[in-house]
Amino acid sequence: MVRRPVAWAAAIVLLLEGVGVALLNWLLGVVVDRQDMSLAGLDPHAMSVSSKAAGIVFGLYFAFCAVVALRVAQRDRPPAGVGRILLISAAVVHALLGAFCVGLVGWGAFAFMMVVLGMLLLLLLGYDRREGAGAATGPGGAEPGPGGTEAGSGGKEGGSGGPALPPAPAAP
Repeated sequence: MVRRPVAWAAAIVLLLEGVGVALLNWLLGVVVDRQDMSLAGLDPHAMSVSSKAAGIVFGLYFAFCAVVALRVAQRDRPPAGVGRILLISAAVVHALLGAFCVGLVGWGAFAFMMVVLGMLLLLLLGYDRREGAGAATGPGGAEPGPGGTEAGSGGKEGGSGGPALPPAPAAP
């Protein structure tokens, strides 16, 4: 299946992105601190510390998203609960970052953000919710009736053998 490689790739990319974002913000904080720059009268030390803190927070956020993607790859099951919400929020963040990257950084950064967004969407939508339901149904998709027979066979052994037909729609 294609789902597992996408989940592994998403986990690796998210982890590398988390490290990259943390290092970039840390570097920006060091530059602001050494240059003693001020923006509209703000304290340069406060800007430096806030840049470093933001880098750590976003780095941990992407690293936690990578852990969720890694768990999805290992279990080969869709993300659920908090993990699913976290991956949805990461997809939204990448869509917004991609929109900002076009104007600020360029088309290459936009393309990277869209590739990561695509991986996250494949990770979120690549699992069909009805896969688990197939194991609960009998042969031909009909649910087993009483005694282990299909619901459409009327409870007799050697019935029609096919699934029960749905009722015909009512005439308007």
